[in-house]
Amino acid sequence: MTCRPESEKIVVNCGGVRHETYRSTLKTLPGTRLSWLTEPDAYSNFDYDPRSDEFFFDRHPSVFSFILNYYRTGKLHCPNDVCGPLFEEELAFWGIDETDVEACCWMNYRQHRDAEEALDSFENPEPFAPDDDHVVTGGADGDLKRLCLQEDARKVGWWRLWQPKIWALFEDPYSSKYARYVAFGSLLFILISISTFCMETHEAFNTIYNRTENVTVGNVTREEVVFEVVTDSWLTYVEGVCVIWFTIEVFTRVIFCPDKVEFFKSSLNIIDFVAILPFYLEVGLSGLSSKAAKDVLGFLRVVRFVRILRIFKLTRHFVGLRVLGHTLRASTNEFLLLIIFLALGVLIFATMIYYAERIGADPNDPTASAHTTFKNIPIGFWWAVVTMTTLGYGDMYPETWSGMLVGALCALAGVLTIAMPVPVIVNNFGMYYSLAMAKQKLPKKKNKHIPRAPQPGSPNYCVVGRDCPLAQEEIIEINRGM
Repeated sequence: MTCRPESEKIVVNCGGVRHETYRSTLKTLPGTRLSWLTEPDAYSNFDYDPRSDEFFFDRHPSVFSFILNYYRTGKLHCPNDVCGPLFEEELAFWGIDETDVEACCWMNYRQHRDAEEALDSFENPEPFAPDDDHVVTGGADGDLKRLCLQEDARKVGWWRLWQPKIWALFEDPYSSKYARYVAFGSLLFILISISTFCMETHEAFNTIYNRTENVTVGNVTREEVVFEVVTDSWLTYVEGVCVIWFTIEVFTRVIFCPDKVEFFKSSLNIIDFVAILPFYLEVGLSGLSSKAAKDVLGFLRVVRFVRILRIFKLTRHFVGLRVLGHTLRASTNEFLLLIIFLALGVLIFATMIYYAERIGADPNDPTASAHTTFKNIPIGFWWAVVTMTTLGYGDMYPETWSGMLVGALCALAGVLTIAMPVPVIVNNFGMYYSLAMAKQKLPKKKNKHIPRAPQPGSPNYCVVGRDCPLAQEEIIEINRGM
């Protein structure tokens, strides 16, 4: 077939698959790469074969079918069997704005970005951010750089050498064999500390002593018997050993942390400080006999519960707990929606049960409505919450036929209300868990293949900036003037 540039039909060979279309179809989206094929200078700027009368692009053929269909129908859909980043790269190459993706495919298109953000959140923190002067690369240049660093030890000080190692030893349990030993020791002390915290509340480990104290009220002094609960001393010693380990761990991580500001912004690090501080205050004030010291000691014994927050430190060692935390953060909108649904249901059914109990009361007994459990609407809030969550304590229940009808409707509404947002939360947990498992099993990339850019004079060489969709109008003007 003889090449006729003025022909209405255009043949595009994308990755070995031929596509035929009309010039008028490609002109529907001006400023895009395919629309440039309709210009007179397209035969010299692109890979055009005059024997087969077709333009060739070495791109993904399956994705190109969706791109070409966008020119034909004006609707851009996303393929389900193609990875999201690949489709995003193809859109950028063909000069199509991603906001043109249809609403039915937008969530599928955005899913890969959510997955990338989730993978980034499961990334272990970088132990060390080297400067440009100390970057050691692979290959012959890297070997030469290592030899130079070994010959001249002054270039790498002990701090720069040991800081990333110590930081990774205490921060990243998967960085080395010794880091796993440290993580196992930390986990063991956490479990021992939580166990002693729970055992301190059991009566088998507490002894009650009574002693007399002289209490002065005004001008009168009298003796009073004071009961004091004393915990077994060995539990205190065990807790002290655990606190010493936690203290060493915290201060080591503070000293060798590469970014102190980010360190103190972490909620887990704040929990570390809050959990160990009451123990030292309690030990320091235990020898004082003043009333103020006793009041402070009483307060510190009350706030001992902060030690249970150490359980959150397990998120460093168990991926499942990290997945749960990411799921809760990702499902904030669903939890808010669930709370709103429950609040509306509680308000509606608490009001209905209040009036239903009075409507169904015995009309011949003037005091029947006064003896009902639901004396006001706020009291009905508790009953509505317990009923909608299908908990059913039984402390409050309707006694009339109308109240029973409202109770049945409340239970059914609660089941449906809770069932609607829960599948979304479950799907988020499944997605994060699968990503976390994939991140653990994914091998580390050693060498990345970076394709070379087309050289001037090659068939795929284009004018600089043509691939940038943001400068399409300017590029067209430049091409017309060439």
